[in-house]
Amino acid sequence: MSNEVGLDQARSAVERGEWQQALDLLDSSSGAGVSALGLELRAQAAYGNGNYENAISAWEDLYSLRIAEDDKPEAARAAATLAMFLMIDTGLMAPVRGWLRRAEVLLTGTHETAPHALIAMVRTYERFMCGDMQAARQQAEIAVDLGTRLGVAPAVVIGRVALARLVILDGRFDEGLRLLDDIAALLMSGEVDPLTTGMMYCELICAAQGLALHDQAVEWTDMMERWRHGAAFGGINGRCRVHRAELLKVSGPCDRAEEEALLACEELRPWMRREFGWPLVELGNIRLRKGDLPGAESAFISAHARAWSAQPGLALLRLAQGDVVGASTMIDDALTNPDDLPWKECPPFGDLRLAPLLAAQAEIASASGDTAVARRAADSLGHIADQFPSPSLRAGVQLADARAKLLANDLSGAKVAATAATVSWVDLGAPFDAAVARTVLAEIRRREGNLDSARLEWHAAREAFDAFGAMGWVRRCDEALAGDFSRVVSSTPMLSPAPTPMATVADIADDAAFRGEGDTRFVRLGGVTAVVRDLKGLRYIERLLAEPGREFHVLDMVAVEAGWLPTHVAANDGLDDDGRLAARGVPVLDERAREAYRRRLAEVDDDIEEATAMNDIARRELAERDREYLIAELRSAVGLGGAQRSTGGSAERARTAVTRSMRYALTRLAEHHPLAAAHLDQRVRTGIYCSYVPDELAPIHWR
Repeated sequence: MSNEVGLDQARSAVERGEWQQALDLLDSSSGAGVSALGLELRAQAAYGNGNYENAISAWEDLYSLRIAEDDKPEAARAAATLAMFLMIDTGLMAPVRGWLRRAEVLLTGTHETAPHALIAMVRTYERFMCGDMQAARQQAEIAVDLGTRLGVAPAVVIGRVALARLVILDGRFDEGLRLLDDIAALLMSGEVDPLTTGMMYCELICAAQGLALHDQAVEWTDMMERWRHGAAFGGINGRCRVHRAELLKVSGPCDRAEEEALLACEELRPWMRREFGWPLVELGNIRLRKGDLPGAESAFISAHARAWSAQPGLALLRLAQGDVVGASTMIDDALTNPDDLPWKECPPFGDLRLAPLLAAQAEIASASGDTAVARRAADSLGHIADQFPSPSLRAGVQLADARAKLLANDLSGAKVAATAATVSWVDLGAPFDAAVARTVLAEIRRREGNLDSARLEWHAAREAFDAFGAMGWVRRCDEALAGDFSRVVSSTPMLSPAPTPMATVADIADDAAFRGEGDTRFVRLGGVTAVVRDLKGLRYIERLLAEPGREFHVLDMVAVEAGWLPTHVAANDGLDDDGRLAARGVPVLDERAREAYRRRLAEVDDDIEEATAMNDIARRELAERDREYLIAELRSAVGLGGAQRSTGGSAERARTAVTRSMRYALTRLAEHHPLAAAHLDQRVRTGIYCSYVPDELAPIHWR
């Protein structure tokens, strides 16, 4: 195939979104894939196909080719485009600045061209994400001006979005929202290219989420959802899923929110680097609301490993685990040293970024009985809500105020505030938050001596938590409703299940059976036999009961239950004859990625050197963190003896599926044999590793 024909066909394939076909055509055309047009098409196709590092490498090759040809404007365009893709997905600003600097040097002394507009466009968000509002505003104005005069539409749209967000952060709330609405209408018109459209839809939703404008976020997410089918590519689909998960975290149900978050993690894995912490944190927050504390911790720790802040979720997790001191220490540190990593959803400047931390501090202080801290947190949150009149922020202030007044024994004021918070959250379509407010109101009623009203609030909260899927909170409500209301009930639940009395079980330790025959399961315990329909979750439990105390990896359990591996073979021993279990995993970083990381390390070192020469301490600190992150990533890719580490993408999905199956099975079993279901609920451990842990004092010998 000739170069010209191959390039034409590859261009058509890219325009149709047939990324792999475009790559195949470029590979099969002699010389086409290494021409200037071929490299640009390769970069676009590789990005659309999910091969991020190959896309970046193609842009780097195009830059080198243009330098060799002494075509400075085109070399600058390649450098600016490369900077844009690095900024979109890595969260590493030092390499972004390095490529922008190269582009600017190439254009020094030249007349205005399209690359000038691209540089201003990327520089706008580099400055915005690094907290330099004044420079971001200047660059945005330049991008809009140059983009308008030179016909560079992405520069105009991106500059306008940045200016609108800066107007909001200046305190001109309504004006900024109107500007963003105008841009949303423009994106719906189809006049903007797909990549810019997807990025800017994401920006609009990030702005709404940062302001806690749930209704506006829903509207813009629905717009993005309608647009993305057949139009989105690269990481845009995954970003839309994160936003969908964020909204479902508010409206419920929790299972759907978790599913969207897991799918987002799976889809974004090929693109995101440090910013992959974003969907991981959302996954942790959703699991925390569900009451899946091990799952929440796993997600938060994974985000932290990517140098991404897991606060306030991690502090609230410690509170749910009963570690009030640890929770207080964490949230105090987060407020004293707020995270300043570049991120467009929560830019590292202004008081708005402190709002979630202050709401968490109020909750933790309420649990610890620290009246002064609770009052201070509520007042600080109130000042932020005055600047940014968001209904959700105001509801958060009302709840924090209710907690502080309850601690101060101002029952009348606390009741007014808690009632207002409940009504606000109900009106906003946030059932989980409304139910949490009801638990505070229930405690106020109890303290007043109005026990009937207190029980009424607990009942209403329980129904809302149950519908939402927050089972840890459901158990807490059941505890409160079963009690005599004679003690103060914490507004924050300890989400682990209450211990099941084992005295009756000890007497029948040798009379237990758990046997499957066809599609029927026989369960015997305590002299009672139940016959139930066999379920996948029950088959998982049978595997655990067969070897008490042994930990099984979820991939092993899935493989054995499906009949892909015999019971004595571990999944990581290899694939079966049909190759159905991909348990070996893939390299954490392939060779091309490691080389790219090394190049970025050199770019970071250049940025550190320049920042040091300019005495720019903040820029140097950010660059040094980029360097630490890259080094950690390279180290994580190499195991003992220099062996390359690998990871299995299916383990997390398997963990969720196995846990859900076992929980569903135990719920069904409880309808027929409550004693057996309660015992197994207490003794079966779930997670990446699952096990059945017998009671040491009264072990049951299952047949």
